[in-house]
Amino acid sequence: MKGASVTDKAHYPPVNPISAGLSGRCPRCGQGKVFSGFLTIAKSCRNCGLSYDFADSGDGPAVFVIMIVGFIIVGLVLAVELAFQPPIWVHLVVWLPLTVILAGGVLRPLKGILIAMQYKHNAEEGRLDQ
Repeated sequence: MKGASVTDKAHYPPVNPISAGLSGRCPRCGQGKVFSGFLTIAKSCRNCGLSYDFADSGDGPAVFVIMIVGFIIVGLVLAVELAFQPPIWVHLVVWLPLTVILAGGVLRPLKGILIAMQYKHNAEEGRLDQ
């Protein structure tokens, strides 16, 4: 992994990857921001200079969002359907916006956690030995 803990020369206190990821903070110093936009990863930490070239969360956050938000929404839809049996338009008006809001709210923190875990565990792309 380029620019990660193996090549660090400075000593930083250990940062909890879960709290750093949830708050969108640097996994090395816990101070700088990981994101420059809503989901866009910054080039490096403004506080400690850690390059975020190693950060590639791929589709991992989206999979977790589908599982978490899907579980919540499907459970609520079933509960409301069994209890009240509303018309389909009520389901569409209630559940579509709620799904989008929940997915948007959960995606960024999960992406931050996966990036922080990549840093902590020195994860890098798999290679075949030749």
